[in-house]
Amino acid sequence: MKRIILVICLLLSGVTFGKNNMTQKENNSNVELASFGAGCFWCVEAIFQELKGVDKVVSGYMGGETKNPSYREVCSGETGYAEICQITFDPKIISYDELLEVFWSVHNPTTLNRQGADVGTQYRSVIFYNSEKQKELAEAYKKKLNDSGAFENPIVTEISKAPKFYPAENYHQEYFNNNGQQPYCTFVIKPKMDKFKKVFKEKLK
Repeated sequence: MKRIILVICLLLSGVTFGKNNMTQKENNSNVELASFGAGCFWCVEAIFQELKGVDKVVSGYMGGETKNPSYREVCSGETGYAEICQITFDPKIISYDELLEVFWSVHNPTTLNRQGADVGTQYRSVIFYNSEKQKELAEAYKKKLNDSGAFENPIVTEISKAPKFYPAENYHQEYFNNNGQQPYCTFVIKPKMDKFKKVFKEKLK
C-alpha cells in the first residue's frame, strides 16, 4: 500500500493535466479488455500502450446514448460520452489490478469532470468494467485508496458497467506517436510520459 501511495504522489506532483464493438474477450481467448477514462484519451493511449502485456489500445467513446458519436459531438460535453481507451491485455502478463494501479497513478481522480485545462463530462475519471470481477477489483481498489488517505480529497472516479464502445476517428489513434511535436503532446503528454516511465520502468515493453 505504501508503494501505491508513493507512486501516486510522484506522478501527481507537478503534473500539468491537460472498428467494431469488441467483446470482453476478443478472438484470442487469452486476452481481456479494460476500459478507462482519465481525461484526454491521447494521454491515456500513450501511457497504456507502453506496458508489457498490453496488446492494443484503442481511443474511443463510452457512456452516452446517441449512436456513432463524433469527436465534435463528444467535445460539446452534452452527449454523456466520455473519452476512454479500450485496452486489450494478457492477464498472464499484466493483471487488471496492475492496470488499475497505473490508471489511478497517472491522473487526478479527485477532480470532477476535469483534468487540468480539459474541462467537461467527456474528461471525467471513469472505469467501465467488463465483468463482475473487474467491478469488484475496481471498487475495492478505490475504497483502499480513499481509506488510506492517498489523496487529499475523495476519489470521484465513476465505476459503471461497460456500454457499447465506439472507436474514435482514425486521426485520434496512435496520436502521440504520430504527432509528438504538436504543442499538446510536447507540453502535456510528454512530461506525463516521462514521469510514468521512471516510476513504472519495470512494467514497460
